[in-house]
Amino acid sequence: MSSKDLSIIIVDDLQFSRIVVKTALKKAGYNGVRMADCATEALKMIEQQPADVVLADWMMPEMDGLELTQHIRQTDEEKGTYTAIILFTAHDGVEYLVKAFDHGVDDYLCKPPNPQELAARVNAAARIAALQNDLLETSRQLQKTIQNLEKMALVDELTGAGNQSFLIKNLKAHLQEASARRGGVCLALVELRELEDIGAKHGEFIINEILISQHRRLRRAIRPTDIIARLENNIFGIIMHHTKTKDYKPSAIERIVTMINNRAYKTSVGNLSINGCIGVHYYRGDQAIISADEMIKQAGSKLDQARGNASLSIAY
Repeated sequence: MSSKDLSIIIVDDLQFSRIVVKTALKKAGYNGVRMADCATEALKMIEQQPADVVLADWMMPEMDGLELTQHIRQTDEEKGTYTAIILFTAHDGVEYLVKAFDHGVDDYLCKPPNPQELAARVNAAARIAALQNDLLETSRQLQKTIQNLEKMALVDELTGAGNQSFLIKNLKAHLQEASARRGGVCLALVELRELEDIGAKHGEFIINEILISQHRRLRRAIRPTDIIARLENNIFGIIMHHTKTKDYKPSAIERIVTMINNRAYKTSVGNLSINGCIGVHYYRGDQAIISADEMIKQAGSKLDQARGNASLSIAY
């Protein structure tokens, strides 16, 4: 960052001291200099436009330089930024230096400052601020990347539904809640019977078209609060949570079958009629809690029953 781009705030209750420091900085090429006659005004300035470097007198009425430093560090923490802080003082001695650093001050200059030393210290402080802000921005970008990767790890790339990890994660949470509150959880595994034959005849592209349509149909057939995920091949899992077990109605499952069977799937090779079958397992919260894996196993067993009987659409 060039000296022209640097944002600097000088804080001192003595006008003469402010002007002396500003004049020295302007001679050194620093143009973005603002002046405040108290810490409160400086904080308002920072709120309006962040500063790269704050030069403040240690001893000021109402709020001294150390208190100002604490406020700036709090603001930095909230906004995810870093402001370099240099304090001016007439005090001399190691104990004051240690005290300043303990309070988060970056540098310390005795009054009156030597103009060349002042310019050099401001330049060093600006490098510290730039480095810290670059690190904070890198950290933010890494966090975004991690969040995106975590999201991708729970989403089926083809359909946009959740994947098996997503279903298991949510199933565990719903089972725990149902057990604690005596509610109920329904897991329905949905499969399209003829999809394998269609794939053999028309190829993977047509299968993918049907699976995308299947996800859309299932989404419309269930409640907004229900969870849907693609487990493997053409099997979708649906989690329905009920606050009270009496709220569970088989008609909700029948509606899904109707949505699948009553209308052909539009594809690039024409409209294809496909039948669905569903395996359902229902957990009641007044029973001993079971694992998500066991819940999937039980629903899978029911799906096997429905799959093996051409006249059976739903197995409970």
